[in-house]
Amino acid sequence: MADIAIPYQRLKTIFLDAGNTIVTMELSYLVEALEAAGIACDPVALRRAEAAARPVVSAALPTLRSTETMGTFEFYLREMLTRVSLTPAQSGETVARLAHDLAPLIDRVGRVAFWSHVLPGVPEALAGLRARGLNLTVVSNSDGTVERLLTEVGLRPFFDAVIDSRVVGYEKPDPKIFTHALETVGATAATTLHVGDLYEADVVGARAAGLHALLLDPFDDWPDVDCPRAADLTALVARL
Repeated sequence: MADIAIPYQRLKTIFLDAGNTIVTMELSYLVEALEAAGIACDPVALRRAEAAARPVVSAALPTLRSTETMGTFEFYLREMLTRVSLTPAQSGETVARLAHDLAPLIDRVGRVAFWSHVLPGVPEALAGLRARGLNLTVVSNSDGTVERLLTEVGLRPFFDAVIDSRVVGYEKPDPKIFTHALETVGATAATTLHVGDLYEADVVGARAAGLHALLLDPFDDWPDVDCPRAADLTALVARL
């Protein structure tokens, strides 16, 4: 779908996913846990593997049913580890066991700390969106901690509202979470764009609620999707 499908100049509101849109995993926790198990992994390569795993996770969401379960996170980790070079090399069975053992790390560390890495250029991009007169709201599948996360990393002042799936009781791609967000900030679907990193949750859900949708694809891992894509929020700002 061409970018012309999004009326950039008529937009008044931007909804943003949190994970892998504004913040991402602090991968040092995973790298250190792997090192403790005697396995070396390049953090840069692991970051690339994370993005490459997203289309697989997205495609599996109708079966997984939620982005927020430990089972889904384990699946996510397995797909990441499958796509990165580990030293010494690990069999598929070992990688699956590693993912199972590593998944509880997110709760041991705490989800706020685990997702506390602000993506490069995000503060500047948010400031740029605000400078263009756009209202900004976070719409995130989370466990009730996303507002605290945004506060701790210093980004909460950019947003008019933070919609957390655990708090409101609806999880993307359920269009009800988007409808709730629209009502909360007094926005209309026709002039609202939602930006996120998972097609099944973010694009499918936003479209079902009548919003425009943009998929973040920093490494061109989604060449065949039927929606506009951008590498990051900086690229979005450049289109406005």
